[in-house]
Amino acid sequence: MAIFKFTEARVRALELGSGIHRDTEVKGLMCICHKTTRTYAVQGDVRREKRHVRTVRVKIGRTDHMRLGDARNEARRLMATIQSGVDPTAGPESTGITLEQTLEEHLAERDLSEATVRNYRYHMENYLGRLRRRAVADITRQDCRELMDTLARRHGKTTAGSVMRTVRALVNTARRHDETIGANPVDAIRVPATPKREVGELDVAAFWNTSGAMPPMVRDVQRTFLLTGARRTSLLGVRREDFDPERGVLTFTHMKTGGSWSFPTGRWLTATLVARMEEDEPLASPWLWPSPSASSGHLIEPRRAGVPSPHALRHHCRTMMIAAGVPYAEGALLLGQRLPGASGGYVHQTHLVEALRPHAQALEDLVLDRAGVA
Repeated sequence: MAIFKFTEARVRALELGSGIHRDTEVKGLMCICHKTTRTYAVQGDVRREKRHVRTVRVKIGRTDHMRLGDARNEARRLMATIQSGVDPTAGPESTGITLEQTLEEHLAERDLSEATVRNYRYHMENYLGRLRRRAVADITRQDCRELMDTLARRHGKTTAGSVMRTVRALVNTARRHDETIGANPVDAIRVPATPKREVGELDVAAFWNTSGAMPPMVRDVQRTFLLTGARRTSLLGVRREDFDPERGVLTFTHMKTGGSWSFPTGRWLTATLVARMEEDEPLASPWLWPSPSASSGHLIEPRRAGVPSPHALRHHCRTMMIAAGVPYAEGALLLGQRLPGASGGYVHQTHLVEALRPHAQALEDLVLDRAGVA
């Protein structure tokens, strides 16, 4: 790049393909030498409220189509506009949207589960106090680095990574509302990935004996977790009307992926759920797992006392599906997971209940065999 006082002759003499050359007489005026043409342009920084918003470059015209004097006059006009804080490329004005306001926009745009919404709000209330009322456009990479370091030191890397992923999602939402926001500052730091859950091998017989010593309802819940691989909120949020004993179909409506999920219950599980409903009928509760003392009316966190968590049992269920010979796609559908790829979007699990039934029965047979149940 060369910087010199432009003249008509010197501009014409510039070598094609030589790049950018700047004029010393008019601030921001440049001549860009492309491979086949020379073009006048002006470049300057748009600043608002003493904050750099963006650098803009505006094409004025080809050097062989306009005089240098006209290019200088146009450059002065455009630079006056840029220095007044107006983007001549007609970009939108800064909205000044804060991180706290962005959260409300983010939640309004998406159909998120109650647990996810609670998680976002918890992060905002407990970890993002220093940034919540800041304009997203003013959040810098250094702010994110300091927040990440503070969270990791006080709460651990797992919490720090989770909070920073929340910030990244919110900044991306803010960028859709305010195009003056540049790159996402969280992208400049290394956010630790969520550590993979370590799940030891399950002694099914020991699990069956331990769960058998629990109160009848908790016993049945724990065994149903293993035989369906359902998530905690999915299984505990089932209503009595969601179980069809005639068909042997258990429908889950509280799904992480949205929609509903129909699980073909095996013979043993069907009989167990029928017996559970008969035993709980005097409670006149709409829930399959009623708990009159709970504000929700149903179990929220069943006692574990020596058995794995519901999510660990989901891991064991998936592993035993493979041991039972259940193919990959069928196993994923039984767990309510979406199949990968474009083709997966065309597969509707609720239409395949009977096709999946033999695989659910194979899982149940394997579990009962390992548990020593006749």
